[in-house]
Amino acid sequence: MEKRNETFVSGFILQGIFNQAGHESFIFSILLFMYLLSLLGNLLIVLLIGCDAHLLHTPMYFFLSHLAVADMGFASSTVPITLHNLVSWDKMISYGGCLSQTYFFLVFGNCDSFLLAAMAYDRFIAICHPLHYTALMNPKRCLLMVSACWLLACLHSFLYPVMLSRLSFCASREIPHFFCDVNPLLALSCSDTTPLRMLVMTEGMFDILGPFFLIMVSYARIFFTVMRTPSSSSKRKAFSTCGSHLTVVILFYGTLIWVYLLPTSGNKTLVSLMYTVVAPMLNPFIYSLRNNEIKGALRRLVGRIRVSLQ
Repeated sequence: MEKRNETFVSGFILQGIFNQAGHESFIFSILLFMYLLSLLGNLLIVLLIGCDAHLLHTPMYFFLSHLAVADMGFASSTVPITLHNLVSWDKMISYGGCLSQTYFFLVFGNCDSFLLAAMAYDRFIAICHPLHYTALMNPKRCLLMVSACWLLACLHSFLYPVMLSRLSFCASREIPHFFCDVNPLLALSCSDTTPLRMLVMTEGMFDILGPFFLIMVSYARIFFTVMRTPSSSSKRKAFSTCGSHLTVVILFYGTLIWVYLLPTSGNKTLVSLMYTVVAPMLNPFIYSLRNNEIKGALRRLVGRIRVSLQ
């Protein structure tokens, strides 16, 4: 109990992104730029969809607005403390702060995963069952799906900080990572971590592979449906509507699987940056650069702002 209390008071030391000294200012500038770009891009997506009645009542964009909110929370759960540690001599994070960071990181990360699966289901219904799309993807069902994504993410993520709080940390307090993730914390514990490791390997793996499997099944059905379509223009339109979402899925799940399901793949820091910082930054651009409806909503918003200023 004394050792556990000592851990609670002193907290942990976050090792950071790179061990080499002398590059902190450069890394800080790059990371801050990426973080601000992520916030601004996702905030713009939320604003455009929220201010456009047509987009807000279209299931794909309704899900996209919630994905943008989750991406902002996902990046904010790790980047601010990392930026602070880059310019501070004190690399400490309190015990409670570490568990809180773990919780919010998992909440927003899991919600990202569930929302991507919901968006894949939406594309599946739109392409494979177009005549029933309006009935199946009505506003009430979309709201229920989004609510389920957030609720499941919050309840699921609560398990890990609760179980971590029961562990004792009496060895090194230095976490070889730039944020408090579950696996690095387990490596520091001197308690029996078998129950939590089993949870990570079973429920945690299902949490990653479950939505990923649903996405792959949806896209397999979409692929076979599109390939049976005789019109080449219809094929191009179908693939273009799925291209942005599939790009985000590959970027997000590819790095997640590399970090959490390939334990012998070496240093995970740079790969972790891909899904915690790079993916939330790129998602708004991936969804908007080739999307005429988002561009149209932006033009209409700019037009309304100009009219109001005149």
